[in-house]
This record gives sequence, C-alpha cells and structure tokens, in this order.
Amino acid sequence: MLKSPFLDALEPAHRVLIAGIGGGYDVFSGLPLYFGLRADGKEVHLANLSFSLLPHDPAGRLAPALLRVGAATDSMTGYFPEKYLAQWFRSRGEDVPVWCFARTGVQPLLEAYRTLVAHLGIDTLILVDGGTDSLMRGDEAGLGTPQEDIASLTAAHELEVPTKLLACLGFGVDHYHGVCHAHFLEAVAELTRLRGYLGTVALLEDMPEVRQYRAATESVFAQMPHAVSIVSSSILSALAGHYGDVHATERTRGSTLWINPLMSTYWCFRADAVARRILYREAMLRTESYLDINRVIEEFRLGCGAIRRATRIPL
Repeated sequence: MLKSPFLDALEPAHRVLIAGIGGGYDVFSGLPLYFGLRADGKEVHLANLSFSLLPHDPAGRLAPALLRVGAATDSMTGYFPEKYLAQWFRSRGEDVPVWCFARTGVQPLLEAYRTLVAHLGIDTLILVDGGTDSLMRGDEAGLGTPQEDIASLTAAHELEVPTKLLACLGFGVDHYHGVCHAHFLEAVAELTRLRGYLGTVALLEDMPEVRQYRAATESVFAQMPHAVSIVSSSILSALAGHYGDVHATERTRGSTLWINPLMSTYWCFRADAVARRILYREAMLRTESYLDINRVIEEFRLGCGAIRRATRIPL
C-alpha cells in the first residue's frame, strides 16, 4: 500500500511521450507528470491532438498528420495553445517542442503516432485526458466530447509500445458536457475487475510540479484570454481549494459548475484495457477523416439499441 501501481509502471521508463488525447489544452493536464518524470531523470516529450489550424511547415512535418510545434512556429489563427506552451518554455531558457497531431481519422493518426514513437525511441506512452469522458464506452446517456479521445485511444491500442497508460485529470468537469459520473465510476469498477485500473495520484498546490503546471497554464491563458480552457481553469480552481459553482472564465457563465477536490486527482489506467471497452472501436479503427469519426459515433448510437440512462451517485 506504500506504492502506487501507476508510478511503479513508470519506474522502468527511459523515453516517455505524454500525449493529450482530447484536443485543446489536454496536454496541459500531463504537465505535472512531465515535470515530475523529467526531475526523475527521464527523457520526456510532449504531444497533443490539436484543435489548431496547423501551418504548412515541411521541415517540421514528420507525417501528414504530425507537426513539430515550437516557439517560433507560424500561427494560422490566434488559437494555438501548443505554440504558447513552447513559448513559455523558451521564456525559461528551454527549447521544448509540442508535437501536434492533426484532427483527423484514426488511420492517419495511427501513422503519425507510429512515426513519432519511432522518431523519439519511445518506450512509455502516457495518454492524458482533461476530464474523464475517455472512459465512456459508447452506450452511456452522455458521451461528453468523444471524437478525439476515442480516436486517440483506438490509435494507441495498435501501437507496439512496452508501456501504455491513461491518466484522467478533472473528475466532475465533464458534467458541463453531459457526462454522468456514475457511469464513469461504473467504468472504473469494471476496469478494476479487468486489472486495468492503477489507482489515483493526488496533486497538491504546494508540489513543485504543480506550481510549474499552474505557471505554464496561466501564461497561456494570458496569451489567449478569449479562449481560456474550461477544463484547465476548473482544475486550477480545485487545486486552489475552491468548491461548488465557482467560475474562473466567462465561458461558463450561465451554467452550474461543480468544482471539487477530486478534480485535482489523476485517475490512472492501462490504456489498452480502456480501449478494449470501446464498443465501436473496430469501426473507429477504419476511419480516415474526422467526418468518418462523427459518422461512426452517430451510426453506433442509432443502432446500439439501449442507451443507458443517467443515474445520480447515491451519496
């Protein structure tokens, strides 16, 4: 009991890729792990499935759906959290790129993952989800925003990497997107039976890794005040000790939030065990475009027969 199965799984790692799976700011949810693993002497790289319009940059493009984004990468629009994160690192005297996956189908995404894993010599992959909707298998009352999460999990499941993990940060935040958290806890219970659940790791405000995570995230917020992340700002509110209907961004005004201490806890899993639960994974694997992904989800929801009703957690 004095050890964490998740952290034990990281002990033999040499070259780690931390990849945000849901787009936007998801890679930021992996920053505490990035700083901690790097301080432990491991080689760590950052990647993210990007919502940004990725520029044409032949020198930085390793695959059609993969681009190396640095502090000087051209911006096609004002929304580019990966670039601003790289600029934050540069302000500290570091050159840390963020590898960006394009928003596309699983087959191009899988090619990009394979290319990056081979290019960097990765032996450990940590997928990070800002929120917990990546555990929705498909027949729940609400799936949140499943397109990017499920595409990433499906692609990662096909990779030949010795260690593949998933860490979810932000319990409760997906209520904003219609997720029933009783279904999330039910998924954790099932993964416990399947030996795919690796426990939780709590983040605290005074941890050096968390202070760096906050500094990086707030720096990027300042660069994009029009697009402050709902997920990341909620997690930072929880870390600061706020509770209940607390709003850190105007984007959530008019809705009811549940900021809570569990938001600042990593829920950790074996990524392959999570991927195997996805009820439409085989159809998702064949997708070539983002439109294909939407079609697969829509067809599954129409044809699956019984959508499980949302239930309240009886506490």
